[in-house]
Amino acid sequence: MKQYIIALIIFISPILVQAQNPLPYVLYTKDGKQTNFNKLIKDASKKDVVLFGEFHDNSIVHWLQLKLAQALVEKQAVVFGAEMFEADNQSGLDKYLAGEVDQKGMDSLVRLWNNYKTDYKPLVDLAKNKNLDFFATNVPRRYASKVFKEGVESLDLLSDQEKVWMAPLPFPYDKNLPGYLKMMKMFEDHANDNLPKAQAIKDATMAYFIKKNHVPNTLFLHFNGSYHSDNYEGINWYLNIYSPDLKVLTISTVSQQDLSKLEKEHFDKADYIIVTDMDMTKTF
Repeated sequence: MKQYIIALIIFISPILVQAQNPLPYVLYTKDGKQTNFNKLIKDASKKDVVLFGEFHDNSIVHWLQLKLAQALVEKQAVVFGAEMFEADNQSGLDKYLAGEVDQKGMDSLVRLWNNYKTDYKPLVDLAKNKNLDFFATNVPRRYASKVFKEGVESLDLLSDQEKVWMAPLPFPYDKNLPGYLKMMKMFEDHANDNLPKAQAIKDATMAYFIKKNHVPNTLFLHFNGSYHSDNYEGINWYLNIYSPDLKVLTISTVSQQDLSKLEKEHFDKADYIIVTDMDMTKTF
């Protein structure tokens, strides 16, 4: 009986601790083992590219992005890139990084997300203060919209200047990738074959600009929505085509009610999986 009670205490202690001391997040490896932030930093520093998949409105994940960026910058050469900046806004972003315009000037030159000042400005300012490059990797939204409405073939009619802001055409595409199939099922009521292609031009373009701007012995830390890199698809799939020699580490974000273990559906979603509490404060 005494041994049973001791075993029961050992089993329920972590649950009681979590209940008494709520955790904002827990970090897991792809096979569901709990790990820590220092291990993530160590592993990330050995790679060529890190794809940090986020929930755009999750405050704790944006804080973790900044902490990871700060730690890596102190260890090695790093450049940044992000889905949140479209390729045709690179010159405006560069002007801000170089100090040629202030934040007000950048506001007029760059199409910024509504949550830029709270969630992405700290990363851009880190790059600015450390004199690091920050690349706008995403295809301009109007061209992804064009693909959805008119098909991929419509991109062939763009000018040479406009084609500079996207992956070279024609870009590879596999409609049977699980992520694209899931997207079609998710939006089946108003989806057509162009929907996953519009997603694919984003994935391909981000991978293309990562490959184009990566230099040896430098880590490219890229920020994107989790859906763009989950399950080693999306950006990662295109990187394997454009530059298969690059060593890539992926991070995913998920949300659970219970943080004490990783739910089975999230296994193998990425090399590292951030599990945040479902009650986490949203930034918008």
